[in-house]
Amino acid sequence: MKRILLYLLLLFLPFSILAQTLEYEQKNNISYYDSANEDSYKQEKCLLDIYYPITKEKVPVIIWFHGGGLTVGKKELPEALKNKGFCVVGVGYRLSPNVKAEISIEDATASVAWVLKNIEQYNGDPAAVFISGHSAGGYLALMTVIDKHRLKKFNLDANKVAGLIPFSGHTITHFTIRAEQGIKNEQPIIDKWAPLFYVRGDAPPILLITGDRELEMLGRYEENAYFYRMMKINGQQDINLYEMNGYGHGMQEPAFPLLVNFVKKHTMK
Repeated sequence: MKRILLYLLLLFLPFSILAQTLEYEQKNNISYYDSANEDSYKQEKCLLDIYYPITKEKVPVIIWFHGGGLTVGKKELPEALKNKGFCVVGVGYRLSPNVKAEISIEDATASVAWVLKNIEQYNGDPAAVFISGHSAGGYLALMTVIDKHRLKKFNLDANKVAGLIPFSGHTITHFTIRAEQGIKNEQPIIDKWAPLFYVRGDAPPILLITGDRELEMLGRYEENAYFYRMMKINGQQDINLYEMNGYGHGMQEPAFPLLVNFVKKHTMK
């Protein structure tokens, strides 16, 4: 075990040293829609921030969707992802009840499409785009890619995304979408608004991370476990489920190193 840990440390050490010596810049409030003819709420919320290194090399990209139940929250660039040699994109999106919660999925997909088409301007590698987020953000990360017809509308192949790392994300239909239909939080539904509806074996690599099953929100671990199993049954080979023992739904900080290591693992040559 000690030899394995030493090997991993030596493997990632050059990457870490390089990341720390890079200089970084940040660009804020970039619209991912053509905002010329958009309404004021769309102009206000459909923006993204980019934190990127100054380098001649193209670097991996992490798109981060904030949580908040599709009703609250704002775009964020997690400190734990900065200065790691990545291009980090924090996305804002429209929220219920100002719009139907399903609009959040449309916005999230549009932002991913924008990143795939434009991130090279910020030294990001469009072939190494990873999508993550916490809670509602994890749900959006899954929905943008697992339902591959969404990115197809932008003439993009969802399977070109390098990986998905949702933190405590719904895999059933989101509770805010259920609430809009008069369905209780305690009544699980799997329909076209659920990542579980689109399980398939050809999806990009996935790391599902949740809090402790006894401390999580309304069976969040169990629905991720079911998603994991059904993806495996459908032929998905590169998928793992990690339970953060001792942590509840607010498990972001201890989970960030898992996200960082996942990105490194899938981009090291």
